[in-house]
Amino acid sequence: MPFSEEDQSQFVKNSVFYKEFLAERAEILKHKWIESEKAGKDIGFEKALLDWIMKHRSNWREKRMREAKSGVK
Repeated sequence: MPFSEEDQSQFVKNSVFYKEFLAERAEILKHKWIESEKAGKDIGFEKALLDWIMKHRSNWREKRMREAKSGVK
């Protein structure tokens, strides 16, 4: 029996990948805000995304993995 659209939506919302996506997106938006404040203007999502990936993503992911292993939220 195929899953309903609501079931599929609920599955996605509960998935670990989706939760990681949301956490990463929140960090990028925070980075966008900080860098926009420094620049005195909106730097845009794409610039913030690329800057965050180049400067912060690997450390952020390592920290998330350590926290997941130790059970820290």
